[in-house]
This record gives sequence, structure tokens and C-alpha cells, in this order.
Amino acid sequence: MLIVKKFGGSSVANKERIFNVARRCIEDYKKGHDVVVVLSAMGKTTDELLAKAKEINPNASKREMDMLLTTGEQVSVAMMAMAMQAMDVPAISLNAFQVKMNSSSRHGNARFKRIDSERITNELEARKIVIVTGFQGINKHEDYTTLGRGGSDTTAVALAAALHADKCEIYTDVDGVFTADPRIVPNARKLDEITYDEMLELATSGAKVLHNRSVEMAKKYGVQMVVRSSLNETEGTVVKEVVKMEKMLITGVASDKNTARISVIGVKDKPGTAFKIFHRLAKNNINIDIILQSVGREGTKDISFTVSQDDLQDALRVLEENKESLTIQEIKHNAKVAKVAIVGAGMMSNPGVASQMFEALYNYGININMISTSEIRITVLIDEKDVDRATLAIHEKFALGDV
Repeated sequence: MLIVKKFGGSSVANKERIFNVARRCIEDYKKGHDVVVVLSAMGKTTDELLAKAKEINPNASKREMDMLLTTGEQVSVAMMAMAMQAMDVPAISLNAFQVKMNSSSRHGNARFKRIDSERITNELEARKIVIVTGFQGINKHEDYTTLGRGGSDTTAVALAAALHADKCEIYTDVDGVFTADPRIVPNARKLDEITYDEMLELATSGAKVLHNRSVEMAKKYGVQMVVRSSLNETEGTVVKEVVKMEKMLITGVASDKNTARISVIGVKDKPGTAFKIFHRLAKNNINIDIILQSVGREGTKDISFTVSQDDLQDALRVLEENKESLTIQEIKHNAKVAKVAIVGAGMMSNPGVASQMFEALYNYGININMISTSEIRITVLIDEKDVDRATLAIHEKFALGDV
């Protein structure tokens, strides 16, 4: 059996945790399994590197940022290989260049295009545990790229797909996927299993347990994922196509403070205006989430939409540079907002879910700024200061917690 195991930064934050992860991987190795390990940078290394870069150059190029940030994973994989070798188990660390994790060229948020699995296969055949850097790729110019926050999850799934692995285990500092963030909702309940679609919606809505692109890739290639704790032996949560249990009305609540709202005021109310605005943003690799367009008045209309806070300044720059050609009279923005979403396949066949969600927010005196829906998700934009109360209110309303 070939198993891909991914461990996050908190799981390898210090010597004790590195040896704990090494022991867990060696257990499967000694059972005769092939083991590939994907690691994030140790502890808060990425945040520390970001802070140091800001001291040197607050406007550093994204290419140089990727050169810097990819060092974090190289440290953790080398340390892990050393730990396993100290335990008399053959192991080898490889970075994205050595594996040839081929990616697109967008620094800071690249996507995998192809993985050359030959090197890993050769090392596995030599009965070594292979430890690979997460979060990074190599573009056509042979420059390092990074995949964005949480990108190590995507590395693990991509490797599992390329190697036709039997399992892809995502280890973290929580016991699995919960109905809400347990730090916000103390009685949040761990789910035994969840569908790809529900997990994708939760991840996209701010649930930090999995990177949304990793779920997208797992669904595309049929990679069964298990989310479990690196700190105990709990079974965790299985992410797969179909779950056995009867669909609950709501599976979970997620929130995301990494959100900003932009409003373009007084654009011409004619065909093609919205296309031109969003096409211009798309060409600059800026992702848009919730969109709200006002009813036209006196030949103009207003369009509001949300972007991640990471993309806010780029989006404002693009709009300002093209203000005249896009017929924008005024640009406003607000970074003190947050998204809260409910997700559940059960809402497809149950009317009234939205009204229950809105009632929960009303009861807590929380105002809604924007609303977005899909078949299995309802998202609202609210003031950032209200996000934790909103999560608690909605979780309580749908009785999602442990009794």
C-alpha cells in the first residue's frame, strides 16, 4: 500500500513533534507500506519570514518572496529525514525542484500542471521514506513558486493522484473536520465523514482545516482524504464522494475574516460594463466572490463585490488605473468585513433554510451587507466585529453541536 501523509507546521513545530511525526510514519513503513510525507514549514516560520521580508522591503517582488518562503519547507523536510535516519530508518528529503513539481508561473498563488514521479518512485523502490516539501512548485523558467496559504494540502493530494496512492492522510492540530471552528464554538461536533462538495464549500468559505484547491483536486482525481490529528490516534474525518449517513440539513458553519468589499459607483448602465470590470480584474489574477449589482438609475448603476484582503490593494490599483475606460465615478472599499457561510447538501430539498439563518442573525442584532447562495451553501457578508457571534448564533440555531 502507498500512503501519502501531510503534516502541517504545528505538527513539526519543535524537536519533540518532529520525532512524534517520524514515529507515526515509521509505524506504517514497518508494516511494509510505501510512505511519502509532505511537510509544511515548522511552526510559525512562514510568518517570521514574511515579517523579516517586510523589514527589508515592504514592496518586495513576488518572485523574491517565493525564493524566501520556500526555504521554510526545505528546513522541515531535511530535519525530518535526519530524525528518521537517527531512528535507523532510511529516508530522503526532496524539494520541488528535485521532484519536478511543475507549476504555473504565478508567484504566490501558482497551480500544479504536472508532476514527474520518477524520482519518488525510484526512492520508494529503494525502500526509503520520501519526504517532500509542501507549498511549492517550479515554473517554466525553473523559478520556485508557492501555492498560497495551505498549499501543502494541495501538494499532498497532487502527489497522491500522480502516484496513484491508496490513501492521502492530512494531519493537523485538530481531530478532524468540525461543524464549526472549535475555538469559536466550544461544543462544535467532529464529523465522521463529509462529501467533497460540502468540504469544498466549507474550505472556500473560510474553514482552515483544508486548502480548497486540495479538495477540488481530490474530487477531480478520486483521491480519498482523511483529516486527522497528529497529536493523538483519533480516527478523524473521511472526505469522499458519497457518505453513508443520511444527509443532515446543515453540515457546518464557516467564517472568513480575510475578506474586503469593493464598490464601484456610477458605472454606465449598459451591456458589457460588468464584463469589462471583472475581465480586467481576472486578467490580473484577482478572484471575485460575492457580487451585488444595484438597480440602474439615471443611466448608471453600482456594483459591489468581495475579494480577499491579500488582493485588495491590487484590485484597487487595477480599478483606479482603468477608472475612465470602465466609466467608474467613484471607488469605495471596506476591509472590516467578514463572510459567514452555512453548508449542507440537505438544504437542496429543504425550503426555509435561509430564513432560519437570517432569523438567527436578527436575534443577535447582526446586520447583513450582502448575500450569496449556491445549491448547498448560503453566504452572508457582515461586519468583522460580529463574525464570532454570528457563527455561534447560526450553529446554535441549527443545533449542530454535541448535546
